[in-house]
Amino acid sequence: MSRNLILMFGGVLLAGSAVLYMNLGQQPAGTMTVENTSELEDGAPLMVVARPAELSGNAILGERIFEAKCAVCHGANAAGQNGVGPPLIDNIYRPGHHGEGAFISAALNGVTSHHWDFGNMPKIEGVTRADIKSVVAFIRELQRENGVN
Repeated sequence: MSRNLILMFGGVLLAGSAVLYMNLGQQPAGTMTVENTSELEDGAPLMVVARPAELSGNAILGERIFEAKCAVCHGANAAGQNGVGPPLIDNIYRPGHHGEGAFISAALNGVTSHHWDFGNMPKIEGVTRADIKSVVAFIRELQRENGVN
């Protein structure tokens, strides 16, 4: 029995080592970097964002709210702004890493900077959970169009 336990432990250790090795070339969460932006003016978009041919009704509403409340930092089409705010059309904000709840919490409560060097995000005044859900619908549709799934 003790031999089986040792073999099982060894197998788990080997599998964990393999996963770690396979992920070494990937950028871990929490260490996102933006390409060299020293040539960009402050406020310049950090990326080019392709827009879907059509947005859903909920995403259209979300776009309006985004433009009124979020674009001041995150830029038009969530492309980010140099020296101001990060792009939301980035793999770090994919659904599997930052779900809807993360966006809701960030907007309603603010969030301490942890992925980027843009500083802390303040809470957004005058938005509701429903507003943020519409904004997330807009962001998700932009993400899908740009290969962030």
